[in-house]
Amino acid sequence: MAKEYPDDDGRVICDMNVEGMSWYNQNISRVSDYRQSRVKASPSKASAVMTRNEAIRYTWYSVLAGLTIVAVFGVAWILFTLFAVFVWFK
Repeated sequence: MAKEYPDDDGRVICDMNVEGMSWYNQNISRVSDYRQSRVKASPSKASAVMTRNEAIRYTWYSVLAGLTIVAVFGVAWILFTLFAVFVWFK
């Protein structure tokens, strides 16, 4: 008998009912009902595919974000070097 918890909302995070394990049970309806509802609610595969322009835009923005981070670290390194040379070691 499974324990009932007050904060359990019925969602399955990781299905531990794995075929081949000693505790495997084919007659669990809660997990199969949840899976069927997720399949019905999931969007179609065609709408999840990016267009070429979207892929180029996402790639460009990710490269731009990486270059921004590199620029911030580069400026910080240059400022630290200038501080060390002209103030700290003087």
